[in-house]
Amino acid sequence: MYKLKTVETGVMITVIKITKEEIKKFEMLDIISQYVLVKEKLRYFEQKYESDFETFERRIAKEKEEDFQKWDDYIEWKAYVEKLRALEAKLREVENAEDVEIS
Repeated sequence: MYKLKTVETGVMITVIKITKEEIKKFEMLDIISQYVLVKEKLRYFEQKYESDFETFERRIAKEKEEDFQKWDDYIEWKAYVEKLRALEAKLREVENAEDVEIS
């Protein structure tokens, strides 16, 4: 960061210099922070049902009697699984980005 005096007005302004790599790192940190929160939720359901999502999904589909709490958890758990996959894809996309555009 540095101060710069404009030629036209003579006013001092603060200029922040940032590289493309720093922008990518910032984006990656944001994604990773979301990723950690989603992983915590997934871990909660895995511990609650002593199972991974795929096993739980098969088990709940075979049950004869509906358990609304399990189905609510299933819907939420599935959403977190999908969110995790989306975050992983977004992280790969940012890691492999060759250019950065600021809009």
